[in-house]
Amino acid sequence: MINETNSKEVIIQVKGLKKNFGSLEVLKGVDMEIDKGEVVVVIGPSGSGKSTFLRCLNLLEKPTAGDIMFHGKSILRKDMKIDKYREKFGMVFQLFNLFENLSVLDNVTIGPRKVKKVPKAEAERKAMDLLKQVGLESKADAYPSQLSGGQKQRVAIARTLAMEPEVILFDEATSALDPEMVGEVLQIMRQLAEQGMTMVVVTHEMGFAREVGDRVVFMDGGYIVEEGNPKDVINNPKHQRTKDFLSKML
Repeated sequence: MINETNSKEVIIQVKGLKKNFGSLEVLKGVDMEIDKGEVVVVIGPSGSGKSTFLRCLNLLEKPTAGDIMFHGKSILRKDMKIDKYREKFGMVFQLFNLFENLSVLDNVTIGPRKVKKVPKAEAERKAMDLLKQVGLESKADAYPSQLSGGQKQRVAIARTLAMEPEVILFDEATSALDPEMVGEVLQIMRQLAEQGMTMVVVTHEMGFAREVGDRVVFMDGGYIVEEGNPKDVINNPKHQRTKDFLSKML
């Protein structure tokens, strides 16, 4: 467990969250609170609603029912400026979603320059600091096609950090990578956790969940089945469905 904090500040509250796609119920009533600086790791089988839950948090999917509060205010209210809200949430996807026609440096600076109107020189200075943080300052002038999968994902993380989000959502950020590249991405995520970044991480990497997560949430069938301290949930699950899932993963 990375974060040991005495004063907890809830920044996200999810209440009765439901999401249907037509007649298919994907989320059937999810309740969760996420504290500032907390690393919440969401695990569960395919189709359990993990990714849909993440996409509801930054309104890539609009919830069917329930509410999501950010700093005590509903993000589903009518006067909500969704674009401004999304600036607070970084998202790192399974597939890196880099602009293939832009250099690494330009991929990292495009958000601050276009959205936040940061001057070019300032954006590039910040981007180089972030590329150094993810170990890729020497690749600033390269293009995505010249990078490995692990390098692309590290650029995607730098691009997310360039927008200075309060929360980063990771959706299976390592599952498309070759096994030897997974570690380099998890190491960056571990560093972010140590720096106090609030993170919600959907992953199959149980070692990361156990060592870096402050809380593990097991989802199945659109519900939270079990949650708690990572070592308790992973090493000593109480619910049979959690036991069945982990027996296949560990």
